[in-house]
Amino acid sequence: MNVWKASNTFNSSNGTDLAVGFTSSVVAVLLFGTNFVPVKKFDTGDGMFFQWILCASIWMVSLVVNLIQNCPRFWPLAMLGGFVWATGNVTVVPIVKTIGLALGLLIWASFNLLTGWASSRFGWFGIDPEEVSRPILNYIGAGLSLLSAIIFFFVKTEVQSSSVSLERTPLLRESSINVSENNSDDSWVNRLSPTRKRVIGCSLAVVSGILYGSSFVPVLYIKDHGRRNGTIYTGASQFDLDYVFAHFSGIFLTSTIYFLTYCAVRKNKPHVYPQAILPGFVSGVLWAIANCCWFMANHYLSAVVSFPIITAGLKNYLLLTVAFCIILAGSLSTAFSKV
Repeated sequence: MNVWKASNTFNSSNGTDLAVGFTSSVVAVLLFGTNFVPVKKFDTGDGMFFQWILCASIWMVSLVVNLIQNCPRFWPLAMLGGFVWATGNVTVVPIVKTIGLALGLLIWASFNLLTGWASSRFGWFGIDPEEVSRPILNYIGAGLSLLSAIIFFFVKTEVQSSSVSLERTPLLRESSINVSENNSDDSWVNRLSPTRKRVIGCSLAVVSGILYGSSFVPVLYIKDHGRRNGTIYTGASQFDLDYVFAHFSGIFLTSTIYFLTYCAVRKNKPHVYPQAILPGFVSGVLWAIANCCWFMANHYLSAVVSFPIITAGLKNYLLLTVAFCIILAGSLSTAFSKV
């Protein structure tokens, strides 16, 4: 009887963990997909000022989370993850200007997924490798992601220069939140040839994706070594949300350093857009909540499961499946039309 009760308790606990984990993943996907909506209609210039506002908002949310969690121990190493993420985020502006937001997003999302999955699955960077019950399916999913990333490199894009009238580039104006619409933009990107734009844009997207995918590694490292004896992290919390404040502090500190550097390079004449402050703050709040949900998904599902779900997105998987079926049906129809 006791064994049966223990088994029931375990199954109930495991089911609850899965429910919380998948719910957190869904919330993260929805918020990551909508967090830039508040700034969609506002000019954010070259993105540097907007990013600083965004990261300030992110840090304030982490402060609230830290108080709710009763101020758990602050591990400076967790700030490294914030530094890595903020560094990857700085590349977004040149990526959008060289290859466009759509293609850039596809490439960095693919490498984000692959890096996050591989580091957790194989134990890169000193973290413990994670086992899955169906490794074949896990490998197939990663393989398909890699294949899609390779295919994206062959997608042709045509990014209009800032000298083109806004009426001829409505999609870019609506989709890109970081590209300046100022016709006097003398960005170094505009002086590149189309081939160099493509090479630089794709390369930066790959780097950005790898950095995004590595941002959780410091937290996973602390947790893994917290379960071992004789390390400086022995006894560290195993609840991922306890590291949000340190992680987000790294984001804000890095963003501040980059913004001050930008101001110095601009000789104290940065492009500042006051109308982007409030929308940027709201956008940061939404992103911070989404990332907190990702931390929870990492805890309840493990990173090797949460990364593919959140990075690709539930909706994207559905759309990809429908598109694949349509393409397959069209190909078979064409092939059998001559039989």
